[in-house]
Amino acid sequence: MTVRNAGLVHQVRMLRAGVGDPALMVAQFRLSVLLVPRWGDEGLWTADEGGLRWIFAFTSEEELAAFARLKDVPVEGLPYLTVLGSRLLEVAVPGLGVAGGVALDVAGAEPMLFPPMRGIVPDEVALDGPMVTTGEG
Repeated sequence: MTVRNAGLVHQVRMLRAGVGDPALMVAQFRLSVLLVPRWGDEGLWTADEGGLRWIFAFTSEEELAAFARLKDVPVEGLPYLTVLGSRLLEVAVPGLGVAGGVALDVAGAEPMLFPPMRGIVPDEVALDGPMVTTGEG
């Protein structure tokens, strides 16, 4: 399966150049089919950094291969899933059980993080989500 994601790659480049629209980039991410490497029999490949858990996702086979080489993992036969960005943000991130987000193309020239913030992930798992009030004061 060939995955290119030209629209998402363009939006990331625009934002990194300081002229992009963050909301448009997130919208394009949600519509994109991404490659997500698997770890073990059932898990997604994640890493903990900065107090957050990051799910690795890639815009193309080339970006995934660059990551595999960086991690000294054979590219041939590396198991991965193809997942809509919206499913990653709405299902996989809340399923982590800890605060987390998505790290896109982390081994490439133009990586991008999608942190656990409102407007990116569901409010209930967003670090800046609605405050719970107890009625006590």
